[in-house]
Amino acid sequence: MSNHAISFESTQTGAAPEGWTSTLTGSGDPKWTVESDETAPSKSKVIKQSGRATYPLLLKNDSSIKDGFVEVKFKAISGSQDRAAGVVWRAKDANNYYVARANALEDNVVLYKTVNGVRSPLDIAGRKGGYGTDVKVPANTWHSLRVDFSGSRFRLSFNGKQLFEVEDSTFADAGKVGLWTKADSVTLFDQITYGEGK
Repeated sequence: MSNHAISFESTQTGAAPEGWTSTLTGSGDPKWTVESDETAPSKSKVIKQSGRATYPLLLKNDSSIKDGFVEVKFKAISGSQDRAAGVVWRAKDANNYYVARANALEDNVVLYKTVNGVRSPLDIAGRKGGYGTDVKVPANTWHSLRVDFSGSRFRLSFNGKQLFEVEDSTFADAGKVGLWTKADSVTLFDQITYGEGK
């Protein structure tokens, strides 16, 4: 079991985060930068996504995890089409990955797979149909989003509370972890941790 906690203290404000690849699914111009935010849970620098793209994506270069977890604190700042924050795991590339996202406009949390650039929601285990789960996601407030993934079973937690599990075997191999937003979302991310094992 190995855990990684990411800090951006050595990166200057306004610069792209070192050790990550800024990319996207679809089209547009994502903008991932390291910024200061005095409200940050870490009391240090955070990552900000302020560009516009179909799905802005930020992948951790040296990550390769099959079974483990990824967790992040996020704050949705603005966005009229969307105010979304997501964590990505088992990413093969910018068009193939799993993502769990919370949305401050829709007040819900949904888990998706993106296959060849096409995103589709995954059914919650033990429930047919529906769209994720409804939960309050107030904007301009820090929240935590975590996914534990093992085999074909994924467990999603929001603000420390387990919400649901999903069963899916589309991407079974190890892949990168990352961060994700949608459309015109301006979102801050802090205290990114990920690791292998339970």
